[in-house]
Amino acid sequence: MTSASGAAGELRRPPTAVPPGERGATRIADRVVAKIAGQAAREALGALSPDAEPPYAGVVVHHGTARIRVHVELDYPGDIGSRCGRVRRHVAERVGALVGMEVSEVAVQVERLHLAPAHGAAQGRTR
Repeated sequence: MTSASGAAGELRRPPTAVPPGERGATRIADRVVAKIAGQAAREALGALSPDAEPPYAGVVVHHGTARIRVHVELDYPGDIGSRCGRVRRHVAERVGALVGMEVSEVAVQVERLHLAPAHGAAQGRTR
């Protein structure tokens, strides 16, 4: 008796491999890259003050290269420049690692500063 694919003794040949240049490509949506960038900014900043909004990002991808703008709120006083630098480096590293995309620019925009309570200061009025 023969099967639908041919004679009982017939061997099936494996499909021929498609060269990498002729295969399809996976495209990751800009909004997905933006979510990953926002999460990476949250990781870089650590704990936020209770009234701070979480960071978010906008992304433009062109020919597999991402340009990212991250919007953050920071505690003040503090070293704003070093915190922005840490966010910039961490976002570029995480997006590159997770998405496999080159990141040509990460701009950090500080939307608002929040007065951080002094360490050890009593709650209440300060001068």
